Amino acid sequence: MARFQYTYQKIFDLKQSEKSQAEWQLSVVVGELQNVEKSLLTLREERVSWSDRLLQAANQAVTLSELRVMQEYIGYLDEAIKRKLVDVRKAETAVEVKRAELSDRMRDEKVWQKSKENAFQRFQAEMMAKEQSELDELATSRFMFATT
Repeated sequence: MARFQYTYQKIFDLKQSEKSQAEWQLSVVVGELQNVEKSLLTLREERVSWSDRLLQAANQAVTLSELRVMQEYIGYLDEAIKRKLVDVRKAETAVEVKRAELSDRMRDEKVWQKSKENAFQRFQAEMMAKEQSELDELATSRFMFATT
């Protein structure tokens, strides 16, 4: 019996590879987003900690210059948080772009998968028709041989 060989197997393999690569790229940008969000959380926690220290220092006998340094550092943290929020938005945009790319790659792969399945079904139908034809021919030759 003949073996099924898909004509466009290399294209099908390429589409599978593109999908795998898109999955990998998505996981990379999701990881980057998580790192940026973790960094933002750390900055926010540090900001809360320094705000608490500033409040405690204001209630104690601390020099004005120390209070000013704490306020400046809190201002620096506020700016760092703003920059990190921009980084988070960029990372979220990158994740959405990679999700869209993955969706496109998955759609392409599905189209080629369906094409391969259809080609296999046609192959099976042809093989069954050929087998049936051979069986019919065999039965006809036996009938002819038996009647003579």
